[in-house]
Amino acid sequence: MLECLIKQVRQATGIEGKRQLSHVFDRFEPVNRWGYPNGDDTAVIPHGNGYDLLAIEGFIPEFVEHDPWFAGWCSVMVNLSDIAAMGGTPTAVVNAVWGKNSQDIQRLQHGILDAARAYEVDVVGGHTCHHTPYNQLSVAVLGRATTLMTSFDVQPGNALLAVVDLRGQYMAPFLNWNAATTAPKGQLRENLALFPQLARIDGVTGCKDISQAGLLGTVLMLMSCSGRGADIQLAEITRPRDVSLADWLLTFPSFGYLISCEHECIPEITALFQKRGISVSVIGTVNETAQVTVGYGTQHATFWDFEQETFWNFPPEKEYALCR
Repeated sequence: MLECLIKQVRQATGIEGKRQLSHVFDRFEPVNRWGYPNGDDTAVIPHGNGYDLLAIEGFIPEFVEHDPWFAGWCSVMVNLSDIAAMGGTPTAVVNAVWGKNSQDIQRLQHGILDAARAYEVDVVGGHTCHHTPYNQLSVAVLGRATTLMTSFDVQPGNALLAVVDLRGQYMAPFLNWNAATTAPKGQLRENLALFPQLARIDGVTGCKDISQAGLLGTVLMLMSCSGRGADIQLAEITRPRDVSLADWLLTFPSFGYLISCEHECIPEITALFQKRGISVSVIGTVNETAQVTVGYGTQHATFWDFEQETFWNFPPEKEYALCR
């Protein structure tokens, strides 16, 4: 069973798409002029007594065509998730939209505006292209942080936590778990406000939002950035009732994060999120190997061996300052 599950997850397009980013990273400098690495959830720019954060997203064309309104909504949501994963608070949104006709452009922009209102963040500018041969959009978000969390500071021995809002449903035909569009007023912004608090907890070493690559794919991304390995216990991953483990491992949740931390601060992190009705699971442990291994019951297998198959080619020794 476990080997078949590993094969199914590894063949997912989300993981392969993320792996291809290795070639993109190779074209750019590994760090910016301020010493912060390229390749994290957002760019980091020191400013005053804190940091400006800048994130941008583009979208799979099939997703935009299938549901322009929801694509517009998600374009804001995923950027805000990136800002949160760095310990930040969103400041403003800008967008670029391409549309085949006025109706499609309206649906895309209404999705952007509806999400911005729900998350209580302002749309401050954008660019609109009419009568294009396709529908597409890209959205960028500016944020602000005083204490950073990154993908590059995970330490051996850390616990790995999955924090997910399970109060939702799938948006067919994709494995997108939507716990956002029907949330009560104020809930989305208040949930994001937990992350600056999380960043200030002593012993938290890293955070990354669970992306299109799914939970295990996001583990690969986090371990690649930090140059670590991990052992994941699949039975410890909490998932919605009636959702298979295979589907859940490939799911892109609207609110889902991996957090690395010292074991002593697990109770404080758990309490922080559970008071908002958000699930917290301790799913594994970080180690010094070059592997991500998975266990389920008595079965154990290697999901990815970085020495045999590279994922992202970040330097093995950090050539930049620690971000915390």
